[in-house]
Amino acid sequence: MIIGEFQRTLDDRFRLSIPAELLAAWTGTGDENVDFVLVKERRGCLSLWDAPGWRERWEAGVELIRQKIRLGRLEGQLSAVQRFGRLLSSRYRPVSISQRGRLLIPEGFREFLGVEAGGNVMVVGAAVCIEIWHPDRWRHYLERQMPKFSALFQHLSQ
Repeated sequence: MIIGEFQRTLDDRFRLSIPAELLAAWTGTGDENVDFVLVKERRGCLSLWDAPGWRERWEAGVELIRQKIRLGRLEGQLSAVQRFGRLLSSRYRPVSISQRGRLLIPEGFREFLGVEAGGNVMVVGAAVCIEIWHPDRWRHYLERQMPKFSALFQHLSQ
């Protein structure tokens, strides 16, 4: 499980140092070559996934939509199919992490995150992925969600 909370600063080229403690869940000793996917989750938050984990999460659903299109089961829903395609096309991008543990935040994702070069971000373990948050959005999220933690823990651990 990927857990931990860290404050980091984007450098002047929008590179972010990902804490080794968070990457260790995917890279183990650091000798493995792991592919990653960066995803726009919600305004002010990006998620970093290992590529196999991302594919596993999305392939079945996307394949089902492909089959429905082939079988003509989405006729009359062309607008929704196009909207899905547009959002999926701009929602994620394959990325790499340097041997020094740095991630370059791509253009388009920078604006979605809402942080300028030299600005701070919060890097948070979200159990199955790593999230990169705008600090104000992270504080707001915590204010809303922390009071619900005990109930969530009980629900998931039963």
